[in-house]
Amino acid sequence: MKDKYLLGIIGFGGMAGHHYTQLSKGNTKVSIKGVYDINPARLKVAEEKGLVAYSSKEELLNDPEIDIVLIATTNEVHADLCIEALKCGKHVLCEKPVTPTSDELIKIMEAAKKYNRVFTVDQNRRTNRDYILMRQTVESGVIGKPYVIESRVEGSRGMPSGWRTIKALGGGMMLDWGVHLIDQLMYMYYDTKVVSVYCTMNSLQYPEVDDNFRMVMMFENGVEARIEVATNNYIMHPRWYVLGETGTLQIDDWNCEGKVVRCIDKEDKWAEEIVYTKAGPTKTMAPRNPNSVETIDLHEPDGVEDNLDPVYRQMTDAIEGKCELKIKPEEALRVIKVMEAAEYSWENNEVVKCSI
Repeated sequence: MKDKYLLGIIGFGGMAGHHYTQLSKGNTKVSIKGVYDINPARLKVAEEKGLVAYSSKEELLNDPEIDIVLIATTNEVHADLCIEALKCGKHVLCEKPVTPTSDELIKIMEAAKKYNRVFTVDQNRRTNRDYILMRQTVESGVIGKPYVIESRVEGSRGMPSGWRTIKALGGGMMLDWGVHLIDQLMYMYYDTKVVSVYCTMNSLQYPEVDDNFRMVMMFENGVEARIEVATNNYIMHPRWYVLGETGTLQIDDWNCEGKVVRCIDKEDKWAEEIVYTKAGPTKTMAPRNPNSVETIDLHEPDGVEDNLDPVYRQMTDAIEGKCELKIKPEEALRVIKVMEAAEYSWENNEVVKCSI
């Protein structure tokens, strides 16, 4: 048990910079000693921040003072670097997506067991306020039993250039954002199997990778999860839209503004008269009596620590044997397998039956 754990970072790009900013606040037992990056310019940035700039990954991995290694490179080399770090006796935190394939992740998990080191993944969006608000509200029972959960992130500026546009580097929106949205819902239903996956993808801007996708993921408890990541939407859908047996939840965006509308009177007796709407006569789609529903405004939840600190705390707690990891590699493996099923579904234009 230590007062401080020293971190070495391999790959000092944008996400690693985010880790640096958060860890610099000193809210955890982890502090950064140094970094290695293949880009000399990034090593210079590290030196300017007062960090050690290692001349090679081997120098970093062989530093006896380094306890934990953060792998924050492009996705295609995650597996090799994680295994090498574990072999050198380091605990490892890997950026998401942990690996492009489930076979690679299994090899990392085997290495962590062989070398008796802690290995975890930065699935940090489990603490996003909008997700916590959705989950707490649904689990409160206010909308009854949920049967459809829609989760979306959307933009209109296309996909950023760089590694995200290259398939060999693990690019595409499924691996970049899909991994988060899938993980959030599988974490919510951690003890429930996914029994089918259907996915469609688009490559509007870059031919090698998906820059938009839509996926339906069915859980064995009957919940249908609809997940969408889009980069070409000029009118946005709600971030969350959940249908329950007695109500509906909507959260507009990451600011957590939204509402629940729930039924307080089933109105089982239908009026004898046809109701005339702009679309013509109807009974089924006639407006409800406004007195038969209740609207509950939703706002940002209190007491949510929406940053990287919980990721590091759960890791150091596991290193010290205080508790099990909260972000288990087995959970990341389920997510990767769902993404593999989604890609197979798109390539073969079929619903993939599974038990994940």
